Amino acid sequence: MTGDPDENQLWQTAQALNRAAAAVSPGVASLPPLLFFTDPVRTPRAWEIAVRLPRGAGVVYRGFGRPEMAEEARHLRRVTTDRGVRLLIGQDAELAEVIEADGVHLPERDLEQAGALRSRHPTWIISGALHRDAAVPESEALDAVILSPVFRAGGASADRDPLGIAEVARRVARLPLPTYGLGGITSETAPALADTGLCGLAAIDGVVKAFSAV
Repeated sequence: MTGDPDENQLWQTAQALNRAAAAVSPGVASLPPLLFFTDPVRTPRAWEIAVRLPRGAGVVYRGFGRPEMAEEARHLRRVTTDRGVRLLIGQDAELAEVIEADGVHLPERDLEQAGALRSRHPTWIISGALHRDAAVPESEALDAVILSPVFRAGGASADRDPLGIAEVARRVARLPLPTYGLGGITSETAPALADTGLCGLAAIDGVVKAFSAV
């Protein structure tokens, strides 16, 4: 754990992936190299991690319909604005509009909403979850997909077999848009993804570990 982004292995690896992907697709440079996915159980005070993220990183806030999600999202919006960190709201486009978030993250079942959201919010970052090895609906309206689980993961992905490095690289090569890796991503596992073609990294526990106060 370190408070200096230049000495943080997870951040360095994410930046290297982003630079390599941007060399092929220049638009990738506008995307956050690292996404911190929040979880009500595993990261109940997500703003305490967000305040330590480096400028240019991103947070994907997932409130899962809880009564306190609007208050938490507003708190995160204040923190991320001060830090120069982008904030996406998971699934809830209305909440994203209310708090003036930088975009939304759609679950795989809702990817077909991307086109309508893009029409209403042309400047938003719109990402989508991807688990299946199949065509991505509304891919032209998405900025990126989050492919998971890369490695053995906890939470909702605990019962899914990890894709592994070779399969991640194969899928990234076939996908028509920038792709992040999620699932079991830590400072220790991330360097193995250097040649996969991913545009960046996404994590829950890995980010908490990398950016918690010493």
